[in-house]
This record gives sequence, structure tokens and C-alpha cells, in this order.
Amino acid sequence: MNNDNPLQNISALVGRILLASLFVLSGFNKITGFAGTAGYMASKGLPMAEVLLVLTILVELGGGLMLILGYRARMAALAIFLFIIPVTLVFHNFWAVPAAEAQMQMIQFMKNLAIMGGMLCIVAFGAGRYSIDRE
Repeated sequence: MNNDNPLQNISALVGRILLASLFVLSGFNKITGFAGTAGYMASKGLPMAEVLLVLTILVELGGGLMLILGYRARMAALAIFLFIIPVTLVFHNFWAVPAAEAQMQMIQFMKNLAIMGGMLCIVAFGAGRYSIDRE
């Protein structure tokens, strides 16, 4: 990324904030609704749901805050990218749900693919000048 281009630098900052806000809010909501979220995860067949939920909170909240700040943003974006893969396959498996749910799950599946694309852009190009890492 050209660090002298103001439009690129502002776009990188706003893009990081928009992508990360989803994860920061989601991570916070998982903390405040821990028992319910753990129960939902267990209902999807995930073992050790509470342990996985703690790891999920760390990735979402921690990774989201790292993205907003631009601190080790490439690493945070890669971690979130990898995290989204199994989450998408387990929780948005549109091919295995009743027809009434299939369209909504496909939308969620595609949304996650788009978010993964955004994360790969951060991995590839960094956080921009307006970040702690200034890359």
C-alpha cells in the first residue's frame, strides 16, 4: 500500500473499523450471553462448547480490537479468516437445513465469504498508515 495516498489511508482505516466492529460486538455479546451461546454451540454438536466459546471470544473481541487499532493487523486478519472457515461450515450449512431456512443460511454463508475476502485484503496490504503498525 502506498502510505502517501490519503484516500488509501482513510479507506484502510474505515474498512478495518467496519470489518472489526462486527467481531467486537459479537465477542462482547458472547461474553454477556455466555451460557446461551455455549448451549447453542453444544446443540450444533461442538464438543467442549465452553472452551471453544472462550477461544471464540478471544478471536472475535481480541482480533477485532487489534484490527481497529491496526496492531498486528495482518496476524489478526489471518486469525479471523481461519476462524471463519469452520464457523461458516458448521453454523451456515445451507445445504443441510430445511428448505425454509436454506436461503437465510446461504445469505449468511455468502456474507462470511465476503468478510473473508476483506480479511485477506488486510493480510495482503496491511493496516495502512493510520494504525499502530503503520504499514
